[in-house]
Amino acid sequence: MSSGLIGKKIGMTSVFDDAGNNIACTVIEAGPNLVTQVKTESGPDGYDAVQLAFDSKPEKNTTKAMQGHFASAGTEPKRKVTEFDRTDEALKRGDELHPDDVFEEGEVINVVGISKGKGFQGVVKRHGFAGVGMRTHGQSDQQRHSGSVGASADPSRVFKGTRMGGRTGNDRTMIKNLEIVQILPDHNAVLVKGSVPGAKNSYVELHKK
Repeated sequence: MSSGLIGKKIGMTSVFDDAGNNIACTVIEAGPNLVTQVKTESGPDGYDAVQLAFDSKPEKNTTKAMQGHFASAGTEPKRKVTEFDRTDEALKRGDELHPDDVFEEGEVINVVGISKGKGFQGVVKRHGFAGVGMRTHGQSDQQRHSGSVGASADPSRVFKGTRMGGRTGNDRTMIKNLEIVQILPDHNAVLVKGSVPGAKNSYVELHKK
């Protein structure tokens, strides 16, 4: 079997547990995932892995090389291709994996996604700075500034890694220890307790602990 699945973030909902508590959940469509390649340590790749593909894609938007790759697996082109660790020797090319094949309700997993991009942001939003101060002594435009960033004569430069304004978000992010509240086999959906990175309809990776 695979150590994880590719999914698509659909949105959020809430469910009630047996005690009547309302639990906020992220809905992830996580199947079917198709096995497009199986790599083995004894083969030319030199390591054990399984390559999964998810979500159909028009053939006209797929390169010739990838068209041949998907055709050899007996499937139409897919939008997302990702490798996971292989945990089952019997897994072969062309197999389909569904959420209930890999995960169980109550299991704790890690979810990886690309966080929402927020463009260029200043230090107050990006790093949580308090700003230089209030509008006192004629200081009318410094409330959200970073303040001093370096010394003068020595070392006469700004150190690498100094927290400044810059591009925020749009980074590969892992949220650990999220509980699978419910699996909906009819919809290939997984309900994960809490929020996961990314916007709606963005792709995520669900990894077993």
